[in-house]
Amino acid sequence: MSQALRASGRGLLGLLATGFLLVVIVRKLLDRSYYRGPTTGHFDGQRFANPDRNGSSSRGPAGQPPLGLLVRYLVGNDGRPQWPKRIVVTPAKPADRVTGESMVATWVGHATVLIQTQGLNILTDPVWARTAGPFGIGPQRVAEPGIQFADLPKIDLVLVSHSHYDHMDVLTLRQLWARDQPLIVTSLGNDVIMTGVQSVARDWGERIPVRPGIDVIVSRNHHWSSRWFSDHNRALWSSFVVTLPGGNLFFAGDTGFGDGKWPAEAASHGQIRLALIPIGAFRFKPGQMTAASHIGPIEAAEVFDRLGASSGIGIHWGAFRLSYEAYDTPSKMLAEVMKCWGQTGFVTVSLGKPVEIASITLPIEHNSNPLACQRASSVTSLR
Repeated sequence: MSQALRASGRGLLGLLATGFLLVVIVRKLLDRSYYRGPTTGHFDGQRFANPDRNGSSSRGPAGQPPLGLLVRYLVGNDGRPQWPKRIVVTPAKPADRVTGESMVATWVGHATVLIQTQGLNILTDPVWARTAGPFGIGPQRVAEPGIQFADLPKIDLVLVSHSHYDHMDVLTLRQLWARDQPLIVTSLGNDVIMTGVQSVARDWGERIPVRPGIDVIVSRNHHWSSRWFSDHNRALWSSFVVTLPGGNLFFAGDTGFGDGKWPAEAASHGQIRLALIPIGAFRFKPGQMTAASHIGPIEAAEVFDRLGASSGIGIHWGAFRLSYEAYDTPSKMLAEVMKCWGQTGFVTVSLGKPVEIASITLPIEHNSNPLACQRASSVTSLR
């Protein structure tokens, strides 16, 4: 071997060694302990976990490392159905307040919903970013927000479910804080990530008073967390119950089905008038109907049933392409499941279209378990 080749080989090995060292150092720098506290059934002193142990909680929705998901997203040639480049949305201009027991919900996009009732303006997982990912890398928004940020009424209460970029948009949170100083409620550890705002972080089962008769309860769901690929499960994920005189609001955040017992835990706090339940990003290979950390329309209908909710809205779809199903498959599949199941509780919503939520009603009798509807041809034919 010539001296030049040996020198070139040594140089390449040096570059590889330097690159490996940088990766190790950067991973260490980005892996932070966001929360310190006593060990519990879902916290070992270092990281959080799903206590039911059903499915993956420390990796991606399909049991893949988050970096692998990002690479597959960037490659984009894996046979996924095509999505539209842009969805036309006419943004709403909501009322300043909705008083009394009237309730109006406006789907802003993905998991962001404005709920107005009892003179309160409540916002879930507010994301106005164009990209769901770090440093501007990741899925691009295909549908503009259903409310322009400047047209938001004064926000009183913000619920932040966990640290993933499609749910925690720190820039939006800072803008909301600077403008309105709302009560921002999240679960343990996320308050450290949300720099530039004041927030209240609590464990599952803990209650935060908002005003007399209205509380926020941080409740269990089944998911995982990561902000920088290396900080797996350093912060907790959650759903929320907001107790209200006209019937409670339930926000599922982002969740898999897990042991399926957590909806009943949420329902134990009182009748749920409106449940916001994810239905998208459930397919990571052809034909898949659910993932370890995401539910699809079939399990969303089961969750709705176990909650005993009067009305439901399917969220977590239609803004960012995170998985393999077609753009409108979640809503079409939910409609087919509901038809098969003989249930009418889910409200049809469009981005930027405020909808009146009916008063509490008793859950209606239905024909079958929604899980049985996954075999219907009208469901299985949807890509």
